[in-house]
Amino acid sequence: MDDKKNIVLAVVLTALILFGWPYVSQYFFPAANPPVTKIEGGKTTPVAAPGAGPAADGPAAVRDLSLVLKEGARIPIRTPKLTGSINLKGARIDDVILPTYRETITKDSPAIRLYSPSGTKDAYFAGFGWQGEGMATPNKDTVWTAQGAALTPTTPVTLTWNNGSGQLFEIRLSVDENYMISAAQKVSNTGAGAVAIKPYSYISRSSIPMDPDTWTIHVGPMGVFNGAANYDVNYKDLDKGPSTQSFQTNGGWVGFTDKYWLSALVPDQKTAIAAQFRKGAGQYQADVALPNVMLAPGKAATQTTRLFVGAKEVKTLEAYQEAGVPLFDRAIDWGWFYWFEKPIFSLLHWLFQTLGNFGVAIICLTLIVRAIMFPVAQRQFASMAAMRAVQPKMKALQEKYKDDKPKLQQEMMALYKREKVNPLAGCLPIFIQIPIFFALYKVLMLTIEMRHQPFVLWIKDLSAPDPLHILNLFGLLPFTPPAFLAIGVLALLLGISMFFQFKLNPAQMDPMQQQIFSIMPWMMMFIMAPFAAGLLVYWITNNCLSMAQQWWLYKRHPVLSVAEAK
Repeated sequence: MDDKKNIVLAVVLTALILFGWPYVSQYFFPAANPPVTKIEGGKTTPVAAPGAGPAADGPAAVRDLSLVLKEGARIPIRTPKLTGSINLKGARIDDVILPTYRETITKDSPAIRLYSPSGTKDAYFAGFGWQGEGMATPNKDTVWTAQGAALTPTTPVTLTWNNGSGQLFEIRLSVDENYMISAAQKVSNTGAGAVAIKPYSYISRSSIPMDPDTWTIHVGPMGVFNGAANYDVNYKDLDKGPSTQSFQTNGGWVGFTDKYWLSALVPDQKTAIAAQFRKGAGQYQADVALPNVMLAPGKAATQTTRLFVGAKEVKTLEAYQEAGVPLFDRAIDWGWFYWFEKPIFSLLHWLFQTLGNFGVAIICLTLIVRAIMFPVAQRQFASMAAMRAVQPKMKALQEKYKDDKPKLQQEMMALYKREKVNPLAGCLPIFIQIPIFFALYKVLMLTIEMRHQPFVLWIKDLSAPDPLHILNLFGLLPFTPPAFLAIGVLALLLGISMFFQFKLNPAQMDPMQQQIFSIMPWMMMFIMAPFAAGLLVYWITNNCLSMAQQWWLYKRHPVLSVAEAK
């Protein structure tokens, strides 16, 4: 009767995990990046990617992008990592492409477009301006005059506009070799009286990105205010209201973070600013307003704000942080294990640069982790061996006190103390592995350095799920299984390796626990199948090393094998 009850409970638990896990993981642990390839009918073909820009559920496209870019005067942007143009109408930076990143792994795939002009699909742009009283200030329809043929790292561009009432407005734009554009906003007052002027800058986008905002990965409005990173504002918050969220801060920065891309305004770090996120007229906006400046006749005032628009490369963000942008590396949502994930990333990235293959780097990382943990694993094995040795005595106690559970627990504790056995000692390596595994998960999910990195054979992107599925006979049948049933080769190898690893562990005294351990490898096969292939490579390697270590220790200490046999 008890066996039947245990079987039923095990089946129910399995069903809950298999059917409930996809809903839980969707928010807490999004499985992986979209697959870059699919294998059907024996052929490997790239999967069309929607690109880096926002999703199509934003405001409808008004005009064709290519036509809009041909209208009006524009100043080209040319750097090693940025191309595009500046719109002289409104002094907007509204055309930015990242030529070093592609939408898919195919050679002819378009480069990532981050900014698009107003009135086009997924409009996304930045601008600089002023507020003032009793005088004309430039607006979105103002046509500026440019001094300079192109914005490059060696040739800045200056935009000028005269309001005809004694105030001359200038925006001097410069750019570095990476993704930072500096805008020095200058106002010269040649009028007869003093004027009050307030500089501001803004980033506007018409719709949200395709990458979901989840518990572990923040996508949306973000800033650093008063020395702390703020991930608390989401697009849904602005949709539901209040439509404006304001922050008073000294220094810091504000903008929109996507999974791999960032657009952020970085004001003068010594200036008190008012930062805002807002939603209005179908647009999401992040803006920075600087304090009012009273400008006497014959005087001029300049305020400089920087605009980061580009990829969230870890080393690039760290370089800007060292140059004075506070907590800029937190644009990557490392989360609670920041202190642990950064070293894991640094080691993994160094291994990748040294070895040239990210999959091999993951395997080497696993070897290093196992080597560091070898003493702990030794103690775990000794504990497991001790548990094996006392199992006959434990079974005798279970038989003797099968009708007296409290007495059984008391005698079991006495046995552990007498034999100097700690039943929980074998769990220590598992707990140590949790932050390592989670750190690798975050690195694979978040860092652009791991995006589209191949391993061997059919695995073209280790940050995406395994595309070779069992259900369609490894691609021989012309269909792609649904995500729930998309069991790949790596997931199968994971289940098999876990099965044999559990076989080396001592049998559980509780039949229910033993049944759960028996089906656990196959449950994990389903659970882990949608995760990044790199995670499965790590776990499979770790399982194989664990089995090799146990085999070696059994061979070195045959008395342990004898104890188990008895």
